[in-house]
Amino acid sequence: MKAPFWIAAIALIFGTPAIGFGKNPAPTPQEATARQIAPVPAGDTDKTLAALHDELERSKNRLVLPGQERPYFIEYRLLDLDERVISAQFGALLASSTTRNRFMSVDVRVGDYKLDSSNFLSAEGFRGFLGSTGTVGIDRDYDSLRQDLWLATDQAYKEALDSFSNKHAALRALASAPTVDDFAQVPPVVMVEQRVEPDWTSRNWESEARTVSAILKNYPELYNSRVTYHLIYATSYLVTTEGTQIRTSRSLAAIEASLSTQAPDGMPLHNFLAVYANRPAQLPTGEMARQQLDAKGKELAALRTAPTVQDYDGPMLFEAQAAGSLLSQLLPPSLGGARPPLSMNTRFEQMMQALGGRNEWMGRIGQRVLPLTVSLTDDPSAQQFQGHDLIASYQVDQDGVRAQKIALVQDGLLKEMLMSRRPGPDFNHSNGHGRSTFLGMPRPMASNLFFTASNGESSADLRKKFLEACKQNGQQFGLLVREMDNPVIASTSQEELSDSLATLASGAPNGDRMPLLVYRVNVNDGREELVRGALISQLTVRNLRAPLGIGNDNTVFYYAQSQDAETAGTALGAFGSANGGVPSDVIAPSLLFEEVEVRGPHGEPRRMPLVPPPPMQ
Repeated sequence: MKAPFWIAAIALIFGTPAIGFGKNPAPTPQEATARQIAPVPAGDTDKTLAALHDELERSKNRLVLPGQERPYFIEYRLLDLDERVISAQFGALLASSTTRNRFMSVDVRVGDYKLDSSNFLSAEGFRGFLGSTGTVGIDRDYDSLRQDLWLATDQAYKEALDSFSNKHAALRALASAPTVDDFAQVPPVVMVEQRVEPDWTSRNWESEARTVSAILKNYPELYNSRVTYHLIYATSYLVTTEGTQIRTSRSLAAIEASLSTQAPDGMPLHNFLAVYANRPAQLPTGEMARQQLDAKGKELAALRTAPTVQDYDGPMLFEAQAAGSLLSQLLPPSLGGARPPLSMNTRFEQMMQALGGRNEWMGRIGQRVLPLTVSLTDDPSAQQFQGHDLIASYQVDQDGVRAQKIALVQDGLLKEMLMSRRPGPDFNHSNGHGRSTFLGMPRPMASNLFFTASNGESSADLRKKFLEACKQNGQQFGLLVREMDNPVIASTSQEELSDSLATLASGAPNGDRMPLLVYRVNVNDGREELVRGALISQLTVRNLRAPLGIGNDNTVFYYAQSQDAETAGTALGAFGSANGGVPSDVIAPSLLFEEVEVRGPHGEPRRMPLVPPPPMQ
């Protein structure tokens, strides 16, 4: 399900690389193009790679307008995508399709690494982002691809010249120019792997989708449900005038299910299932997926009859799976070190902060941002955690930079930040974390993010501390979160997604969070009671500086990271779906906070259906 148009528009705005001028020595344009374009490996018969190489060679040597600067950098990216999508509902097949698409993106820059035509948002807004991207022929024809690249490169070059001129004019209007470079220099990487061709025949996916979705016939109170299998194979190409030449293949498989209903008092309710794997064969069997979806149906049925939560202000315990989801919302806006683009719109930064995307850690290198016992590491090279495969591993990022393990926080102190080739005020180099979905502009994004504590407590001790804290507050119960919401996957209609959008967008700057499974825990006997309608307020990355307790039960939380994660620290900004998100993991323990504010249901309830649901035989 796609987000509303204005979310996509914001993504396009923020997709431009960050402004900068500064710390690296500035090469001349002639020096920038002095490197040799990497030749196609001997014996390689891939016509796509040959077309990219040959057209890049021609553009490097011949692309120039009389009296204008030559490009100092040209990059061709191409994505060869095969995807199979199967959707089912209550045992019936809704859709089954196999598609093949190829997308290209051309980046042409004039100027030099210190100051170039990128990282600038003019008054025209989106102009210049459409002409150099688009679809190309799916049959890997050499001549057709070169024709598309030629036209796209021509337009990208002319737009770069226009942008560079406007950027100079904008800089002259500033009292002081920025001091960060526009583009980080990196050594070229040559990595040409064998293509991986898709294989759809290992299982009967349509039959599985029917069988899995049929389990929800046991829950006639459901209004809507959908089970979707995503089987994706992608081959990415990247060639640049710096000498980088990359061809890599990877696959991703997912089962994403949504189910919704309405409580007797009119409150809309939903639940979801999200399962991810590196390859289709690694997805759970149909019987296993059926059992997992059945559990989700039971949870939603229980939510229908659960009491509504009352306003609450006190200790809150997030179990490991919920803590991982929470961290995937709290941390991303502050992990990237790139500076936003120079904008002629003076309200640009205000808009970003209004969406919850403020970077709280930029400019704080060496300062404490987490408890002194906590370390935060992002490791794209990690393949497994405690026997569980990770889905965010990679060797080179979308900028063509080799991935690096980054110790972001050591003993509570901020040491590094995630960097793409967009420099920032704290770091002027890439550490291989430029990531994107499809051919979006690479930006600093987490991959396999490890949150660890040297003083982690057992689950039993952490729960005891939680109940003791509630008693000290004179409270009869505390709130425990077992799972956080993911409205992007869980919403079964555009109306429901729009409601979530309105809720989160209005409260993003205040740290509104959407829990899904919340339990009221009696402090005397530990008895748990499911409640519904909770909305967490005032929970931001600053709350991570002093949690009341941290567990030792680190668990992998899998999710598809939204391309908008850098601009919105909410569930809608953090999460995407398998066919439109970046595979990501957060490995985190349970977290206990001393004081969390929770609001009960608000707004007018909706009327129940007039006619009971039809029987399901």
